Amino acid sequence: MITSPEDLLPLSPPVYHVLLALGHDKLHGYAMMQVLEELTGGAERLLPGTLYATLARMVETGLIEEADAPVKDGDARRRYYRATPFGRRVGAAETARMARLVEVARAQRLAAGAR
Repeated sequence: MITSPEDLLPLSPPVYHVLLALGHDKLHGYAMMQVLEELTGGAERLLPGTLYATLARMVETGLIEEADAPVKDGDARRRYYRATPFGRRVGAAETARMARLVEVARAQRLAAGAR
């Protein structure tokens, strides 16, 4: 049984992208794709085939859960998801891991703007 966020690190890009897109919101799959593209200025994308397989795995591992659709939506075909508290802790741990790597890259002069 996984009890520590670090047990799941490093995250695959699609898993991390889903957590980034969800933040503290609840979204359906297509909205996740749109939000990620918007947040990253189009630099990162989630493709449908990858997204829906990733969502199923994330539900199984307890990173996300299905959520009720907003009242305003009304489209029963859409499944909404939100990050669980554990999923948010895993996302934060991955962010911290990557931040440490960026510091190493800067020290090794591998980051943009490094001297």
